[in-house]
Amino acid sequence: MRPVLVLTHAPHEGPGRIGPALDAPYRVRTVLDDPEPALPALDDVAGLVVMGGPMDADDDRGHPGLAAERRLLAGAVEQGVPVLAVCLGMQLLALALGGRLLRRAGSEIGFAPVDVVADDPVLGALGARPTVLHWHHDQVDLPAGATLLASSDVTPVQAFRAGSALGLQFHPELDRRMVDLWLATPDMAGELEPEQADAVRDGADRHLPALLPAAEKAFAAFGEQVRARG
Repeated sequence: MRPVLVLTHAPHEGPGRIGPALDAPYRVRTVLDDPEPALPALDDVAGLVVMGGPMDADDDRGHPGLAAERRLLAGAVEQGVPVLAVCLGMQLLALALGGRLLRRAGSEIGFAPVDVVADDPVLGALGARPTVLHWHHDQVDLPAGATLLASSDVTPVQAFRAGSALGLQFHPELDRRMVDLWLATPDMAGELEPEQADAVRDGADRHLPALLPAAEKAFAAFGEQVRARG
């Protein structure tokens, strides 16, 4: 079976619970600062997962590898390759499909619900109004032709589907170990007041026991799409 390519942008923002739920081989690459990264051909991968990071999705001057990631995402949608794009990954996906990045359009950090507004074979496993972890300042508008899947008051586009690609602005991939890692990482938690960090910990205690099993079902559904491609 062809492997899944996982693109990461920060050492603390790995695939988390996505990897084990795939039931498929996967390879992790970071090409963020490489202006001409040697990415595999789409014919050589069964799926594409693009994770989060602190940079702006259009910061090609600071991180020239982002342009290659957007090209790969556009090609994956065109060729029907299963894509799961999280946070920064979703923003890269939206830009790849002609959407706009809305810098500093509204910050969300912590556990809060999103409203699922359309059916989806992957996202649907989370339920109609899951409480999920948010950690972002930028937003995107909905690319032309994409289907809005989830929304919140602060962030109108929380999830969308574009053919074979699913974009999620929020973070269902984190377990408690990863939450604790983020809270111990200055690049992530340095901006938080102590009470904000405490609220994230409390939210993890309250919501992860229900969220994690649902998220693993969602990732397993994505894994089924990957295995169907083979």
